[in-house]
Amino acid sequence: MDGLTIGKVAKAAGLGIETVRFYEREGLIKPLARSASNYRLYTDEGIVRLRFIKRAKALGFTLREIKELLFLRADPDATKGDVKTQIEEKILDINARIKDLQKIQQTLKTLDSCCDGHGSTADCPILAALEGTGELDKAPRQKT
Repeated sequence: MDGLTIGKVAKAAGLGIETVRFYEREGLIKPLARSASNYRLYTDEGIVRLRFIKRAKALGFTLREIKELLFLRADPDATKGDVKTQIEEKILDINARIKDLQKIQQTLKTLDSCCDGHGSTADCPILAALEGTGELDKAPRQKT
């Protein structure tokens, strides 16, 4: 049986072999077959799929979300609108995370401004705030 070994597929996709194995365990990719010596064998489509996964991860998609996109790709009844909906949901998620990060940044700036950076850590207002006995208690709370 002809096919590409995991090493060749990983290299072509710009990933490590362990990453390809991980994606296989997660059900994102599967080998075409196994060779007589039990090596995983993939097709060129495996490279395309791995590149898709890599690019989607770089855009912040979770493995679950990537599985959904791959499902849409393979579903003959799926539409561009279905894919667009996934992207729009991701944009909303990123916007919410940006707002959370901005709140965190503001809290950190508040903490930074309350410390002159001199002296012992025993009376450090930043450490006190993180312990719950200082300025952080007066700052807006972050989601955990």
